[in-house]
Amino acid sequence: MKSLIFILGVSCLFISCNTLDVYEKAINFPSHEWSGKEKPSFNFQITDTSASYNIYFVIRHEDAYHFKNIWLNILVKDPDSSYNINREFILADNTKWLGTGMDDIIQQRILFNTVPVHLKKGNYNFVLQQIMREDPLPFVLSAGIRVEKNK
Repeated sequence: MKSLIFILGVSCLFISCNTLDVYEKAINFPSHEWSGKEKPSFNFQITDTSASYNIYFVIRHEDAYHFKNIWLNILVKDPDSSYNINREFILADNTKWLGTGMDDIIQQRILFNTVPVHLKKGNYNFVLQQIMREDPLPFVLSAGIRVEKNK
């Protein structure tokens, strides 16, 4: 009887952990600084056009990061066009980091879009470039993107 309950519990766990992720990737900066010349590039493909998607900027930084924001130049290439977006992402309020932390490492996932978007079928490319006044930007461990289907 106990083994049957265990098997049912594990089965429920696997079923409930069904992920909606489409893509997530981050590029590590081994020297813990992000130079404006380093432009991480991320490629993914969309096949399901019936779903809407959330797109996130993902950053890991140290608690010693000097700013409560980060400015990025984002080059987006979708199946039909390409365009640049300059965007500020807020990382902290006046009292604390907005992400989750362990020791002195903070990880943040910040939405690009305010509402879920419908993406066209095809290949996408995002290129991230930090455009802060301080270059290289110290205490940044990694940067990336996450794309997931909206629930």
